[in-house]
Amino acid sequence: MTSYKAVVIGTSAGGLTALTRVLSPLPGDFPLPIIIVQHLSPDSDDFLIRHLKRSCDLNVKEAEDKDVPRPGWIYVAPPNYHLMVEEERYLSLSVGPPVNFSRPSIDVLFETAADAYTRGLVGIILTGANSDGTRGSQKIRMLKGQVIVQDPETAEADMMPRSVIEKKAADKVLPLDEIGKYLRNLIKDIL
Repeated sequence: MTSYKAVVIGTSAGGLTALTRVLSPLPGDFPLPIIIVQHLSPDSDDFLIRHLKRSCDLNVKEAEDKDVPRPGWIYVAPPNYHLMVEEERYLSLSVGPPVNFSRPSIDVLFETAADAYTRGLVGIILTGANSDGTRGSQKIRMLKGQVIVQDPETAEADMMPRSVIEKKAADKVLPLDEIGKYLRNLIKDIL
């Protein structure tokens, strides 16, 4: 039995609604940290953080350099910074060039988190209008983690989930409203 250590989520167009529907069913004592990249405009304010704090029971914060991800917490990439997980399992921020036209990039988060957590990582790809996250999902699977993809039929923008599915990088394809429930069941194995 695999013991999961962290969840990473990547989303873009339509992500606010999708994140709300995935995270709201999770209990406040969810035993894994959740690390999120939502494609944002470089000059975005903290609306996403405030919205998630109102709509779910977990603690939510903008990720900061050297944060150590803790259970029951959601860490959101700040606008215009790549969010990475170092091998020692702390977070770091970078202003490196955009990847897939995005900073923050889902691939950057997923690839570094896969190196840090290997088989202990769950990656989730939600709605989005480009292919960011596909390469990172492939790496998570290669290192024996699990990748869950939103069913493109339930996505506001289906390009991102379709890209992961087409590259055969998905372990599970679930309708949006099933993903939170699936995560809750997954953690029963941990407790």
